[in-house]
Amino acid sequence: MELIFLSDFRIRPVGDSAVTVEFGSSIDPAVNGRVHALCSLLDGAEVPGISDMIPTFCSLLINYDPGVIRYDALCREIRRVAESNTASAAAPSRTFLISVCYGGDYGEDLPYVAEHAGISEREVIRRHAAPDYLIYMLGFLPGFSYLGGMDPKLETPRLSQPRQLIPAGSVGIGGNQTGLYPLDSPGGWRLIGRSPVRPYDPRREEPILYRAGDKIRFVPIDEKEYRKIEKAVNAGTYECPYLEGGRRR
Repeated sequence: MELIFLSDFRIRPVGDSAVTVEFGSSIDPAVNGRVHALCSLLDGAEVPGISDMIPTFCSLLINYDPGVIRYDALCREIRRVAESNTASAAAPSRTFLISVCYGGDYGEDLPYVAEHAGISEREVIRRHAAPDYLIYMLGFLPGFSYLGGMDPKLETPRLSQPRQLIPAGSVGIGGNQTGLYPLDSPGGWRLIGRSPVRPYDPRREEPILYRAGDKIRFVPIDEKEYRKIEKAVNAGTYECPYLEGGRRR
């Protein structure tokens, strides 16, 4: 099992009730792994006063109650927890299998992406569905995942004029990133497909399907399968499959 070493971080105050623990400034899986490792360790340590922790690309935001723990004491606790666990096994992650119907009415920008890349639409789909994308962080909308690992060949500029409404479930490419829109929203990414899966559903016990540190694998489907899954989602009977420890759950 891969070991993650917690060292060389900087703690900065954020207002009077939060700190950020910075591990650098690069978007890198190893750096992001240290962020999640510290988050896991602090969660297990149950440090009094910590109310919430939000992992980002290369830092961890920690909200705390200054009436319970002072800034200096919190900094000492963070370093104590990190230093007492210099080498920590990476927290287990899940790989969610997100079904996507590519092209046509579901992905109107697929022809543009293919033309920009100089490859066929079929090849765009193959390349886009090939990686397991790391969820570096969640933000922008509930369940919107910032993914790493897209094939550089698929990098495509954003729209010069964002759309006022992008349907929930749309899969898009913006620059060197790809992502899945969890809700109807404005957006400027190039749409290449749509998923019937709901990354955010307030009816679920856990409204957000996945967490930062998990992975996503896009699985191409046809319209018939899309409608089948959509029907189950609307009925509240669909459970998104995922891999954990190499096994499908």
